[in-house]
Amino acid sequence: MMNEHWKKSTYSGGSGSCVEARVIAQGTAVRDTQHRHLAELSLPSTEWSALLHALRTR
Repeated sequence: MMNEHWKKSTYSGGSGSCVEARVIAQGTAVRDTQHRHLAELSLPSTEWSALLHALRTR
């Protein structure tokens, strides 16, 4: 299922330095909220899960 809506990280607070993510057909797309127009990074579901796991266990 694809999701056209970007979700901002709940860890962003009000600093303006944050990341947004959305579900895409290939997995997950991630972008910088301060530079949305530049690019987005697309990750397969397995890589997205591995990234989240690594961040949570830090």
